[in-house]
Amino acid sequence: MNPIIRAEIITIGDEILFGQITDTNTQWIGAELTNIGIRPVRKTSVGDLQEDIISALTEASQRADVIIVTGGLGPTKDDITKHTFCKYFGSELKINEDALALVTEFFAKRGREMTELNIQQAALPTNCTYIPNLWGTAPGMWFEKDKVIYVSLPGVPYEMKSLMEHAILPRLKDRFVANIIQHKIIRTIGIGESFLAETIEDWENALPTHIKLAYLPHFGQVKLRLTATGNNQEILDSELKHQVDKLLPLIQDFVFGYDADELESVIGRLLIERDATIGAAESCTGGFVASQLTNIPGSSRYFEGSVVSYSNTIKMNVLGVSKQTLEDFGAVSEQTAREMAEGARKVLNTTYAISTTGIAGPDGGTPEKPVGTVWIACATPTETVTQLLTLRSIRKVNIELTSSYVLNLLRKTILKTAAEKI
Repeated sequence: MNPIIRAEIITIGDEILFGQITDTNTQWIGAELTNIGIRPVRKTSVGDLQEDIISALTEASQRADVIIVTGGLGPTKDDITKHTFCKYFGSELKINEDALALVTEFFAKRGREMTELNIQQAALPTNCTYIPNLWGTAPGMWFEKDKVIYVSLPGVPYEMKSLMEHAILPRLKDRFVANIIQHKIIRTIGIGESFLAETIEDWENALPTHIKLAYLPHFGQVKLRLTATGNNQEILDSELKHQVDKLLPLIQDFVFGYDADELESVIGRLLIERDATIGAAESCTGGFVASQLTNIPGSSRYFEGSVVSYSNTIKMNVLGVSKQTLEDFGAVSEQTAREMAEGARKVLNTTYAISTTGIAGPDGGTPEKPVGTVWIACATPTETVTQLLTLRSIRKVNIELTSSYVLNLLRKTILKTAAEKI
C-alpha cells in the first residue's frame, strides 16, 4: 500500500469565526482531496491575526504533507495572508510582472481604472510559485518548505474552486502517488444510531482494517459511511460491495438508498416507475414537505401540490375535515391526520397523499398533547395509514423530523402497495 498523504485545510477570516458567513470551502476541498487519494486530517479556522495564522501553519506542518489555506488575499488592510506568508517563510513582497499583467487585463476588460490597492494584488512573496487566477484579482500561491506543500487560495468559492480544479489538484496528483480512498454510503431511516450500532456490531467488528465505518445521523436518518483505502480501484469496489451484501440482511427494512440518494429523490423514482402522483396536506410543517419533494428536478411529473391547512377553517373548507372530528379529537389527532390525507387526495386528485398535524413548539402543548406530539398519515386508493410521532421541543427540529418521517411513511406505503399487487 502507498504511504498515506495527509492534508490540513486552514480558513482565514474573522467573518467565519463570527458566524457571519458559512465556510463551504472546507467541505468542497476535503471532498476533492479525497477523490485524488489525499486524506484530510484536520480543518482549522483562524481570525485575521498574524500570530494566530503563523501558529496554525506551524502546527499543521507537524502533521500534514499538504496545507491548503483559503482567504485573506484581498486588497484591503485586513487581508494579511501574503504578509503572513512572507514572515513565515522569511521572504518579502515584490510585484510579480505576470500577476500584474493579469490584474491589468482584468480591469481593462471591465473598463475600470486600477488603484494602487489593485496593483498591490500583484505583489507576491518572492519565494512562492505564482498560480494565475483567471476569475479574479487575488492570486494563488504555492510554497514548499521541509517537504511540506503550502497552497494559498482566495476565499471566494468560485475563484478557489477554479484554481483548485485547473491548477492545484493536477499538480498534487503529479507530485504524489497516493492511495485510493473509496467511500460507500448506506442510507437508513427509522432506526436510531445506538440501536443501529447494536444491530450491526458483529459485522462492524469483522471489517478488515483498511475499511472504516462512520455513523452520520441527521434528522431521523443515519448514514453509514464505509471508507476503504488501497491502491487498486477494482479490488476496493469489490470489497465494498461484499461488505454491503453482508450488511443488508441485518438492516434491509431501514435502508432507503445509497451514496447521493436523498429520501425525496428515492420517492420520486418510485412514483415515476409506477406512473403515480402525490399530494400533501400540511399543518405543523407549513409547506416544508412540499419544499422537500419539489427540490428534485422533474418533480412536476408526479407532485401535484400541497394544501398548507394551518387553520381549522382551511382543514374543514378545503380538505373536508369534519367539524365534529376537530371538536371531538382536536386538530392534532389521528382522526384529523387521516381526514386531511384523504381530503388532499380527493382535492388534488392524486394516487397518494400525505398529511402532517402536530405541535411543533416551543409552546402550545398540553399535558395530554405535549410539544412534539405529531400525527402523520398517508392515503392510498384503498387505505389510509397513520403514525404517531413523539418528538422534541425544538420547532425547527420537529418540522424537519416530521418531514423525514412522513416521507418515509410514503415510501414504505408505496412499496407495500406494490408488493400487494404481485
